[in-house]
Amino acid sequence: MPQPSAADPDPPPDPRPDAYADPAPYADPDPDPVRTGPGPGPDRPDLRADCARCFGLCCVALPFTASADFARDKPAGRPCSHLRTDFGCGIHSRLRREGYRGCTVYDCFGAGQKVSQVTFAGRDWREEPGTAGEMFAVLPVMRHLHELLRHLAEALTLPAAAPVHGALRAAAERVERLTLAPAAELAALDVTPHRDAVNSLLLRASRLVRAAAPGGRGGRRDHRGADLMGARLRGADLRGASLRGALLVAADLSGADLRTADLIGADLRDADLRGADLTGSLFLTRAQLESARGDAATRLPAGLGRPAHW
Repeated sequence: MPQPSAADPDPPPDPRPDAYADPAPYADPDPDPVRTGPGPGPDRPDLRADCARCFGLCCVALPFTASADFARDKPAGRPCSHLRTDFGCGIHSRLRREGYRGCTVYDCFGAGQKVSQVTFAGRDWREEPGTAGEMFAVLPVMRHLHELLRHLAEALTLPAAAPVHGALRAAAERVERLTLAPAAELAALDVTPHRDAVNSLLLRASRLVRAAAPGGRGGRRDHRGADLMGARLRGADLRGASLRGALLVAADLSGADLRTADLIGADLRDADLRGADLTGSLFLTRAQLESARGDAATRLPAGLGRPAHW
């Protein structure tokens, strides 16, 4: 189910240099170059959905409406009619054919198993119905936190972003601690200040990487939040472009060069990525690829697999 990105497009400009929403926890704690080296990448197992260890939370907690993405309505808190007693999906292998494309483009970034196995220590909502309300309230919060962790992990692998690796690592440690809070604290957590602080760091990392791309410093490559719905960008040179939060629904990006382009929060639903080069593109997620169209000629960043429907 499409969800708002936890990492929004660029935050409002701050007149103070290098200002953050929460400067103390995210300041670089140690400029030692050994400590500021890249950390684990975004393909960490704990940041990937493991449905076998989850209590089918996205199939219960989240609502959906009959549309091109879902075959029928379902209110929040009601189990999907296809959810099995073992918390598996009864139509997982044919979700798209059955009219549930929205399920295939949802990614919890590992939040489902974290809530199930860590926050609630393996107690499921069927055996202990009293946990259901709080468990379902925690899921979207945990998902936002895990999405931030995923982007931070990627930023820590970018050599050009080395000047902010220390601050990125401090932010990741802070967000990781938040994910380990008790259920009641997580349910009440306001993610916004943490998201804004992390987003400031991700923006700095992005600028450092994109500045090295051909034409990366040019203003023509700033398409943050742009309405490019249905745009004809076939074969376009978008190396180092900022497409943060851009609306690219049904855009023709076939054969486009998107190397080192920042795609955080970009809406790629039904975008044509056939033959496009996404090598090294920044903050691209599995869910974005699942929502788009591509082919065997589409080049993807390391760690991201080719969607089955391509």
